[in-house]
Amino acid sequence: MVYLGVKFRAVLLDQNFPRDIGIDELKSWCTEFYNHGFTPEYEGGSAGNLSYRIKEGENQFIITGAGITSKAKILDNSLAQVKSCDVEKEIAYYYGRRKPSSETLAHCAIYSSRKDVNAVFHGHSEKILACADRLKLVQTNEEVPEGTGELAKAVLEALGKENFVIMKNHGFISMGRTMKEAGDQAIKIQKQCI
Repeated sequence: MVYLGVKFRAVLLDQNFPRDIGIDELKSWCTEFYNHGFTPEYEGGSAGNLSYRIKEGENQFIITGAGITSKAKILDNSLAQVKSCDVEKEIAYYYGRRKPSSETLAHCAIYSSRKDVNAVFHGHSEKILACADRLKLVQTNEEVPEGTGELAKAVLEALGKENFVIMKNHGFISMGRTMKEAGDQAIKIQKQCI
């Protein structure tokens, strides 16, 4: 796997954004996902991305930035705050020193359609993909190019009211009302796949 950068248009609003109370918890979950093998490193970056909604009822969120080489220990300047997205036009408006992660459009689509979700964690696990059918996990109908509005729509179509979805031949998205809920769910499902 080689990182090719974000496929959507990322519009920088300002390099700075206020420090939010949830950032330390997000950074902690990035380390946890790294330790569970959900954010494997490859040439030019590391897979997976994690985000949380800043304020209930609004669609702004903090997400890991694009092209981070490792999620073992995330720094504040490795994050971006997404103000809004246009999934159809594949545009994201953001604050920060780094572009938001390549799967930003999927995160944005979920926050827009699921007001009950306040954390979206995308990871990679061969174990989870291999046991998805056995565990009857919800999956996208087909493999769709990553980082696109098309993938965001495919995730929403498959998702419904579920909080865990497999992106066919790609990875998973775990969601929750809290970051702990989203993270613990992914770890629990991985344990069921052993």
